[in-house]
Amino acid sequence: MSDIDLTDLSDSPLFKGLATKEIEYLNSVFSIRKIAEGKTVFIENMSGEALYLIKSGTVQISQMLAETDEQIMVVLGAGDIFGELAIIDEGPRASTARIAENAILYGLERKTFNSLASEKPRLGLQIAMNIMKIFIGKMRTAKKDYRTMLLATLNR
Repeated sequence: MSDIDLTDLSDSPLFKGLATKEIEYLNSVFSIRKIAEGKTVFIENMSGEALYLIKSGTVQISQMLAETDEQIMVVLGAGDIFGELAIIDEGPRASTARIAENAILYGLERKTFNSLASEKPRLGLQIAMNIMKIFIGKMRTAKKDYRTMLLATLNR
């Protein structure tokens, strides 16, 4: 039996529109990673291969501003998702993810997602749509933050 139980995370935006049976099925396609505080999940510009759903703990998402200057953009906790574009795109990571507090992460690799989408197209499509909605929400928030920063810079 798997150590993964996604049912307590069923209210995650990743699972919106999925039936309980579909979420239970996903227990078999996600992997589990227990990572200690201070460890790195992935580094900016490395190739993305998986998305992560935080079961417990906290994760800092940061970006490099200069060679030795890194800025924390957000701290995520239980139920949050990060690295979601790796399921859709093989491009480089836009940020670095480090464990801020011992964490249990559920991962979904691109190759596993592609197999899932072939075997269960409706489920794969719903997850892909949910990933895009999550990403669009992040982009809208970033746009508001960018506008606020610009206005502050221009003293308006």
